[in-house]
Amino acid sequence: MMVRRRSLAAWIAAALLAGCASAPGGLGYRVPEHVQRTPEAASGYAEKPGWSAQKFMVAAANPLAADAGYQVLRAGGSAVDAVIAVQMVLGLVEPQSSGIGGGLFLVHHDGKMVQAFDGRETAPSAATPELFMKDGKPMGFMEGVVGGRSVGVPGTLRALELAHRQHGKLPWKSLFEPAIVIAERGFRISPRLHALLSDTGAETLRDDAAAAAYFFEPGGAPKAAGTLLRNPDYAAVLRDVAERGAAAFYEGGVARDIVAKVRGHSRNPGLLSEADLGAYRAKVRDPLCFDYKAWTLCGMPPPSSGPLAIGQMMGMLSQHNLPAMRPVSASFGLEPSVDAVHLISEAGRLAYADRARFVADPDFVPLPGGSPAALLDPAYLRQRAALITDRSMGRARAGTPTLPAVSLADDRSAELPSTSHVSVVDAYGNALAMTTTIENAFGAQIMVRGFLLNNELTDFSFVASENGVPVANRVQGGKRPRSSMSPMLVFDRATDQLVMSVGSSGGSAIINDTAKVLFATLDWGLDVQQAISLPNFGSRNGPTEVEQGRSSPALVDALKARGHKVEPMAQTSGLHAIQRRTHGARVGWFGGADPRREGIVMGD
Repeated sequence: MMVRRRSLAAWIAAALLAGCASAPGGLGYRVPEHVQRTPEAASGYAEKPGWSAQKFMVAAANPLAADAGYQVLRAGGSAVDAVIAVQMVLGLVEPQSSGIGGGLFLVHHDGKMVQAFDGRETAPSAATPELFMKDGKPMGFMEGVVGGRSVGVPGTLRALELAHRQHGKLPWKSLFEPAIVIAERGFRISPRLHALLSDTGAETLRDDAAAAAYFFEPGGAPKAAGTLLRNPDYAAVLRDVAERGAAAFYEGGVARDIVAKVRGHSRNPGLLSEADLGAYRAKVRDPLCFDYKAWTLCGMPPPSSGPLAIGQMMGMLSQHNLPAMRPVSASFGLEPSVDAVHLISEAGRLAYADRARFVADPDFVPLPGGSPAALLDPAYLRQRAALITDRSMGRARAGTPTLPAVSLADDRSAELPSTSHVSVVDAYGNALAMTTTIENAFGAQIMVRGFLLNNELTDFSFVASENGVPVANRVQGGKRPRSSMSPMLVFDRATDQLVMSVGSSGGSAIINDTAKVLFATLDWGLDVQQAISLPNFGSRNGPTEVEQGRSSPALVDALKARGHKVEPMAQTSGLHAIQRRTHGARVGWFGGADPRREGIVMGD
């Protein structure tokens, strides 16, 4: 039987049957009753209880997306099958964060082997390091974001197709049914989507005729939360991809329309070509794995910088007694201790400094020594950890790994927080963590056939060199921009059993937010919901950031006394996680979703 949901999701009926069944012979997807209702508030902070299941589980950022994955798992699908259905629905109901016009990183475990699927976008072949330069100076960031210039070749569908060929159980075609049905029947605009449409950052979205007609009223006001939104254009694209595979997106009419929109943008045209789309290939990379105490953690290697930075932070702090620095009670619940915030923030400064200097697409710029090993070397991390004292170092400088490194300058790029994370475990022993994005809220703010295109190229450095020394993450044709996305799988070192799947949205803060959950579960013994709900904190080699409204004056004052420049910030994390739970001889799963967003967890 389906697990009973507690108060937060009481509006999800135990019987999920309300709509018409899909075509005979397919998944048999049925629209859940809550398709006509509005998800919980997306702004502020709404406590979530955590969810339990025995056989399988999916955690995602929107209830309709989580339900699509749940129905696939219930029908006998694999974790990869489920995540495909989840992604197609996310691109419809959470279009500001991810979709088929963007890219993803997926870490998969089949019970024996971990694989890292790289669906990161690539720069057009014609792109040069001066892509975001204007009159000899870097463009303003948003000037580069909006329009065709920032659009990279989308990788989502190629990566999911590759993963499905290796690990799918249900037919590819059936996995698109949930999104097609919801797109044609309509869904209610969530409070979070409405809030982002109302934000000043979405003002230029009205300049795109297709997006304006879809998201806004004729007078220009955002469509209200609760408005029924239908997207037949998106449904038509998905039907074609379901029938013909990812080639239906990368070749032919859809590809022509993407290129025409990118190159024909009136103010900021881009360089994308049909040849770039046709040549795109997803990659299977060796996962980046490292040990921390009793666990082995595996995540994406570069061009993701996230798991590498987390591995450095954990390596630097492995000799500290973090278990003794458990969270303390505050008026709003648990709060991380000042000792923990200090140490983790200082380790973060050092890791982010190395990230800015060394990490980029390894197919273009190798890491020191040609692999992550030099930056994770215990001797090197002990050297870096020795820089951590009882006073904040303020701003850290990149280290000097023992293995030879190419002379590089520090990166100058920003990563914006519109991203989504999905964790899935299935009944066959497979598990995955997938983080997916179109970069800025609503991407490049260009809509084609019912989906939005990414602005992923602004994850490159706008500056190609400093004083003649090249920046690793500079723009180059065919190159994948550096990312902070950190999908992670955690294993027990003694048994090799999966312990946890975790990841987050949140731009470059993804690293700190994911690290928080890992320290909170592995060192402090919190369950994943408690860990996710714990106030976010950390440093990206700038101020020490604490969660606005959920950080006590005592914590802030204590950090300032240690030399920290403290900056309270509204948080945009979208943490989702699933962890193994053992009750005697019974093994089950417990999932958590971020109280700062709309996500839920479902399973049997």
